[in-house]
Amino acid sequence: MAALDARSISAWFGDHKVLDRVSLAMPAGQVTALIGPSGCGKSTFLRILNRMHELVPSASLAGEVLLDGHDLYAPDRRITEARREVGMVFQKPNPFPAMSIYDNVVAGLRLTGIRASRNSKDALVEETLTKAGLWKEVRDRLRQPGGALSGGQQQRLCIARSLAVRPRVLLMDEPCSALDPTSTRRIEETIAELAAEVTIVIVTHNMQQAARVSDRCAFFLASHGTPGVIVEHGPTAAMFDNPQDERTHDYVNGRFG
Repeated sequence: MAALDARSISAWFGDHKVLDRVSLAMPAGQVTALIGPSGCGKSTFLRILNRMHELVPSASLAGEVLLDGHDLYAPDRRITEARREVGMVFQKPNPFPAMSIYDNVVAGLRLTGIRASRNSKDALVEETLTKAGLWKEVRDRLRQPGGALSGGQQQRLCIARSLAVRPRVLLMDEPCSALDPTSTRRIEETIAELAAEVTIVIVTHNMQQAARVSDRCAFFLASHGTPGVIVEHGPTAAMFDNPQDERTHDYVNGRFG
């Protein structure tokens, strides 16, 4: 696991500024939740943390993202190295539908250029599916298509695929928004178990979920067409029980957003 430290991050899409000098420390081995209304820059900030912002042709940014003190955007740092250390799980489960469950897991190795023997792959598949809370459900059908799984199982398969490259940080962009309550609970249990070995940063609109799964919260807000900023951040319990800013109090209590 590793600490992430974003310093004075500003971001643009063309001439449109979406984040303004956002700074946030995300401690190693903890779950940091990014909360706030839609359109305030949470997902953009999350994508900046593993250089996915660079995939948008009109995108630009200023500031630094440090992984244990080392700049993820340094000119001599390869993007594949950054993605290997900082993995990503998206809002909508995105397994490779034509690939088997087994091949979906090991696909992460190929995408980042990691070579492994067959025995190593077998062990890795079992290890990562176990960590993702899926092994017992699929161990007898590893050669069946990943796209045939339920939505919650597909999301846990995507988590396993991300874990296969042994990231130090795992980013999660609303990973439960398309799932039923039972699948959501299982993903939350998986997050709690993974936090012992990987730093997690999660975007969520579910305040109850943020309170359940995170150690720390950062409240993002963009008002009246201005870029997104962090209004307040700190330990989750304090953010919910004793926020310092009235806007935070109103948001976590469901008065807007």
